[in-house]
Amino acid sequence: MLDAIRWDTDLIRRYDLAGPRYTSYPTAVQFNSQVGTFDLFHALRDSRKALRPLSLYVHVPFCANICYYCACNKVITKDRGRAQPYLQRLEQEIQLIACHLEPAQKVEQLHFGGGTPTFLSHDELRQLMAHLRKHFNLLDDDSGDYGIEIDPREADWSTMGLLRELGFNRVSIGLQDLDPAVQRAVNRLQSLEETRAVIDAARTLQFRSINIDLIYGLPKQTPENFARTVEEVISLQPDRLSVFNYAHLPERFMPQRRINSNELPSPAQKLEMLQRTIEQLTAAGYRYIGMDHFALPDDELAIAQEEQTLQRNFQGYTTHGHCDLIGLGVSAISQIGDLYCQNSSDLNQYQNSLAAAQLATSRGLVCNADDRLRRAVIQQLICNFSLEFAEIEQAFNVDFQGYFGALWPQLQDMANDGLITLDRERIEVLPAGRLLVRSVCMVFDAYLEQQNRQRFSRVI
Repeated sequence: MLDAIRWDTDLIRRYDLAGPRYTSYPTAVQFNSQVGTFDLFHALRDSRKALRPLSLYVHVPFCANICYYCACNKVITKDRGRAQPYLQRLEQEIQLIACHLEPAQKVEQLHFGGGTPTFLSHDELRQLMAHLRKHFNLLDDDSGDYGIEIDPREADWSTMGLLRELGFNRVSIGLQDLDPAVQRAVNRLQSLEETRAVIDAARTLQFRSINIDLIYGLPKQTPENFARTVEEVISLQPDRLSVFNYAHLPERFMPQRRINSNELPSPAQKLEMLQRTIEQLTAAGYRYIGMDHFALPDDELAIAQEEQTLQRNFQGYTTHGHCDLIGLGVSAISQIGDLYCQNSSDLNQYQNSLAAAQLATSRGLVCNADDRLRRAVIQQLICNFSLEFAEIEQAFNVDFQGYFGALWPQLQDMANDGLITLDRERIEVLPAGRLLVRSVCMVFDAYLEQQNRQRFSRVI
């Protein structure tokens, strides 16, 4: 993995397409309203029978302030009182779901996302965690992978102490950019000192892992000022980094309409930012995991990738892809066996459904045999940068080259261009193709031609 990425500007120009991030296959764009609570109960029963371990995702949608770049499902409010009715409904949902599962099913992974999870008061966080522990088999020996997203403007030492006490051992910190002009342009003023204080607290309190999120392509960013941000972030020594490409889609996300598109960096500047960032992180000892993720060599993600056990789901890259993922809260997505299902994204609809003692499942999808096969192919490519045909043939009882014969010319073109190597036994994504692995995965996506590509961000 030492030569994990080779920068090839010509290849990037040709293959930097808009497409899915493949946190699932089929992607959420394929979800439909034919899937409902009956399907969910059926999937939960199968999970219970198989005693599969669990991963829980809890969505807390509230934020006190709007960040203009944000595309998350959120509710902007200064009124902290809005959290309590939401928590009541969330606790009902926890109860309704848990009664269809077996207490012996261990929760290996827990993640609080948002919004801003620490919008909740200390008492509310205690209340929510107590309710989760009452209804699910949460581990109490600190061996679970229990993470929470942190906005350093909404957390202090006492917050971090409380989170550690409640069982969290991983934090993901939103930073995005440290340049004051960029921060003003996206309405997120956050000092290095605030961020460092949260990280110092996490280290002192022995949180196991710290992730920092950065975004390149924001208004007023330049390759020079973003390089300074990356340098400062490296000095904080996070275990993991996510370096996201900002996708400006103001027609889909209203807050982005407040961004002055004339202040956005050019495509060439964005490429330079990414190239410099990769050089800086590589020089600092970080490994490229894939997509926009980097990790130190002793991090679980880096080790899992070396051992070829890395997986990908709605949480991003993970070592817990074998778990059934249960999403709780407004807009949350579950993946249980072959079922994907999503709660209503509308806060009122979500709360009203649960007020009527009904789950808020609004759409989803049940994977068919072709979906399962292609999901396995895409998972292998996006996690391991390689694919052994024999493994797929054995697992799905197909002849790989016969099944995907129509795709062979495209794959051959990618091989000729130096993105991949292709022979009768395997595909290997070459160092020059690894930044573009999404483009390789897109070849195997049976739904992509029917979809509006403008729904997706570009690969780079």
